[in-house]
Amino acid sequence: MVNRSLCWAVPGVVGLIACGGERAGSNRDSVPRTMTAPRPVDSLVLTTATGAQIWFGAARPARDSAGTSCTERVMEIRADGRTTPIPLLYTGETPRMVNDSTIEAAIWLNCRPGHVYRVDLRTGQPVRVR
Repeated sequence: MVNRSLCWAVPGVVGLIACGGERAGSNRDSVPRTMTAPRPVDSLVLTTATGAQIWFGAARPARDSAGTSCTERVMEIRADGRTTPIPLLYTGETPRMVNDSTIEAAIWLNCRPGHVYRVDLRTGQPVRVR
């Protein structure tokens, strides 16, 4: 690390190049390099007749082609004291029940729904249906 007080002792352009053009006393090292949005809270979105719960978990920010932003969420199944993640199925809408052991949800990319997947609530595995 460069001693910032020494930087301003070096004259002219050489001092700016060698020291990155920063002023002595700046406290840039204490500012985070990247700012991230806070993670949304897990949200219960569906409860089946058998008591299994479908929750929105992790999220990613997205934008459509017009620049409108949205949040795309992954889901997980919580039942019998276990949590089963549903892999790679980010969605922007509530899934729908197909039967006691299956839900259906569209995968989202750039704030737009795409193919529809059915998810087995026992395994958490999504299978594309259309």
